[in-house]
Amino acid sequence: MQAQITHILPGTAIRRERLMPAGGRIIARRGQEVNPADVVAEAMIRPEHLLLDIGRGLGLTPSEADHYIQRRAGDEVGEGDVIAGPVGIGRRVVRTPKSGTVVVAGGGLVLLELEGEFTGLKAGYSGVVADIIGDRGVVIESVGSLIQGVWGNGKINYGLLNILAKAPDELVTPAMMDVSLRGSVIMACYCEDEKVITSAEDLPVRGMILASMDSSLVPAALRVSYPIMLVEGFGRLPMNQDAFNILISGTMREVSVNAEPWDRLANTRPEVVISLPDGVLPAIPTDSAAFAIGQTVRVVSAPYKSLVGTLTNLLPGLSVLPSGLRAQAAGVRLLNGDTVQIPLANLEIIG
Repeated sequence: MQAQITHILPGTAIRRERLMPAGGRIIARRGQEVNPADVVAEAMIRPEHLLLDIGRGLGLTPSEADHYIQRRAGDEVGEGDVIAGPVGIGRRVVRTPKSGTVVVAGGGLVLLELEGEFTGLKAGYSGVVADIIGDRGVVIESVGSLIQGVWGNGKINYGLLNILAKAPDELVTPAMMDVSLRGSVIMACYCEDEKVITSAEDLPVRGMILASMDSSLVPAALRVSYPIMLVEGFGRLPMNQDAFNILISGTMREVSVNAEPWDRLANTRPEVVISLPDGVLPAIPTDSAAFAIGQTVRVVSAPYKSLVGTLTNLLPGLSVLPSGLRAQAAGVRLLNGDTVQIPLANLEIIG
């Protein structure tokens, strides 16, 4: 049975696509070294549409107004250009409030497609541009420590890693959000107070890595401008020891936080990359593998959720679970020494 691999690695090769939502212009070139803040591509996206009531603006009926419309579908107009008129002694006209393109003109109305928002795509990671993806984006290769999580608020940023947590299950409080954290990515463990999130925004910080948080904080986490990533999930879940140790060892190193949502179909998930010095490029890790004895695994459901252990044996056939269901299962020796029977569907490989 194939299993999802969650990568928690002290050092690995990383290859990531950075894509824009629409086609545009690629600025970076193959082989170029980039920093997380470097813009690698740019595009105009999210055009707005504006409906102008020409009849009302000129004080005419729709059919009368059509005789005074000077523009037709496909015409480009600039801000302040006359689009209809003049009419009457006062030489009344209708002007375009913004630059754009006429989409429809008639029936006393003009529909404009305004110029979209100019957006630059940042590299997000330190590394080298390995490939160009048409007019959509680039592929970046780098070397670093990699920690993948289970939830992110959709933001991306980078900064120096500042450690707040002294233990994997420590509670972070608003009192810990002081000015010394300004401009850094902070690592804490469990958050249950919305003031932690809003105080970090006020400093501001560049990112937040948490083991877990209360699910009621999701709306606040989605509103802030900086990335928030959960390594374990919702509820009071301690950070697994491997991830905790890697983060501690990365104190005051440059870290990229890409808190994109976990999408199994698109093969994307939230992750943290701690930059490492250049060296021999290790192999790029695979994202799935078959279960095998000796693997490090993590339980993804209650009652052992987020606990890490070693796969000791794969039970033959289908096992009868306490719920009465029959499923493929395995023996897992947890870090506390207990050996428990877990369905394979409730396990993921750590590696």
